[in-house]
Amino acid sequence: MDQQTRSRRIAAVKAADAINAIEGAPVSGYARRLSALWARGEITGEEMKSSLMNYYRKVAAEERRHS
Repeated sequence: MDQQTRSRRIAAVKAADAINAIEGAPVSGYARRLSALWARGEITGEEMKSSLMNYYRKVAAEERRHS
């Protein structure tokens, strides 16, 4: 991946994090790690989305078990 693409991705992650902060929506450490991997081109956007969906499905299932 070229530096211009990497810079655009880093800016996109920062903007998304800022929007979430304004909206009061916390960003998990796991989501931040995936964002960093995506920004560096180590995973695709689809891999990031799939990983986040699987992670939050597990979190939700665990919460349902404990309620």
